[in-house]
Amino acid sequence: MAIRLTDVANEAGVSLATASRVLNGSARKPAAEISDRVRAAAEKLGYFPNAQAQALARASTKLVGLVVRDIADPYFSTIARGVQRGLGDSGTQLLLASTDSEPEREIEAVRSFMSQRTDAIILSGSRGLSEDAALLRLIGSYQENGGQVIVIGQPLASTGGIQIDNETTSENLAEELIRSGHRRFVVLAGDENLLTSRDRAQGFLRKLKRTGLSAVGVVHGAFSREGAYMAMSDFLRGRKSEEDAQQLCVFCVSDVMALGAIRAIRESGLRVPEDIAVVGFDDIPTLEDVTPGISTARLPLEEIGRWAGEMVLSHGEARKTVVAGTPVLRESTKLHAGNQ
Repeated sequence: MAIRLTDVANEAGVSLATASRVLNGSARKPAAEISDRVRAAAEKLGYFPNAQAQALARASTKLVGLVVRDIADPYFSTIARGVQRGLGDSGTQLLLASTDSEPEREIEAVRSFMSQRTDAIILSGSRGLSEDAALLRLIGSYQENGGQVIVIGQPLASTGGIQIDNETTSENLAEELIRSGHRRFVVLAGDENLLTSRDRAQGFLRKLKRTGLSAVGVVHGAFSREGAYMAMSDFLRGRKSEEDAQQLCVFCVSDVMALGAIRAIRESGLRVPEDIAVVGFDDIPTLEDVTPGISTARLPLEEIGRWAGEMVLSHGEARKTVVAGTPVLRESTKLHAGNQ
């Protein structure tokens, strides 16, 4: 059986991209200790570099591809702005593709960026509960030819990037809400097949359980503003009385979902926060223009994008950075005399 670059990378304990940079003659050299380890693994296994891969690795197009779920979502547009900041004045151009939450379009975007010989591809957005085998094969091929892959959100095998600690952040957010006096919670949990929405909901619910509380309701739906609007509307219609819907704190697993939930609450004749409290997750810039101010978990979105851009330029070993958010309580969860 032919020895592949993947085998060398595994033997040396490095990423495919790093092994490729060492053996295929890239100008982007890892540290000497890492390079020596890769060469030793190649010699031990009897691996011989592919001439075509060597040519590709030595070339640089000064292009970086960024794949996002929805460019209209302030979460992703803020990250994109951060990536541009991270690339700075390096002369590297950023190409953008939006998948509109369709997995097959993510694969199409990666293929397109590969055909354009981008130096790196950044994948930003929630992943499904199971890794896509076709996407992993594409990424493996791209890395073997010297391409760099950085993931924002949840990690993929053999890639570096920024991982969001959604569960811990949600636990901390729940703790702050409980400390402020809230006891009755509804969770708008988004799409249960997405890791981001699942982890955020699970972290929040875990903290409730540890505190001796349980959610009044957990409602799934689309991980979007419209999805939250429909989920909140359905929940409110199912309550036995207006009083039964009051004194609730609604946790939405994203800020855009919180905006949709607030719309549904207002259309039902209830008020935020006097009747129902609402909290989101992300702290997107849009919240600055919303009244009342929406409580949330703040993620350094632009900084996350900047770090990804800097990782591209560093050309180093695929490393992972874990980021947790910070609870920020604002007017939307303030307890009033009528809902205490």
